[in-house]
Amino acid sequence: MQLFLNEGLALTVRSTKSAAATRKPAGASDAKRRGDPASTNFALANSPLYRIVRTAGRYTIDMENALKSSGMDLMSWRALMILDEASSCSVSAIAERSVTRLSTMTRVVQRLEKKRYVRLSRGTSDARVTEVQMTALGKQVLEGVRNVASRIYNVALDGFSAAEIVALKSMMQRIFSNLSACSTEG
Repeated sequence: MQLFLNEGLALTVRSTKSAAATRKPAGASDAKRRGDPASTNFALANSPLYRIVRTAGRYTIDMENALKSSGMDLMSWRALMILDEASSCSVSAIAERSVTRLSTMTRVVQRLEKKRYVRLSRGTSDARVTEVQMTALGKQVLEGVRNVASRIYNVALDGFSAAEIVALKSMMQRIFSNLSACSTEG
């Protein structure tokens, strides 16, 4: 299967079984150059990274607004979603998975502890590590706001096929991996 992004930025998924499917769409190399900030033909609208940031910004605003009515914020939502997949997790692991600075995630986890959504404990093998576990109340609150996130998810991905979602996730993971490989954040 190959993925193509045409000039109108529509994603096309094609089988690699035919010779026609392996050809690059016309202007593909130009599209890549036009998205490069060092290019003389650069325009923000041509930059996939700008579109990612813009999309993430829109999602952040929509989620923050939707979560506000339930007394939840986006960072708390992320932390609880990560904890929901693990029985116990260190603050640093939550920060890493959510791509958040450790100091920020520490404050988020402390707020969650004050609300009794999580319980903190010292790591058994390393007392410097703070382990986080979701409480029954935290699970209850998380379940209560899943529908909020579901509505935004379904609006965002309206009209996308299952194959397009798989392709999008794959491309986003490749970009994330590329950026992570050369990360300079300390």
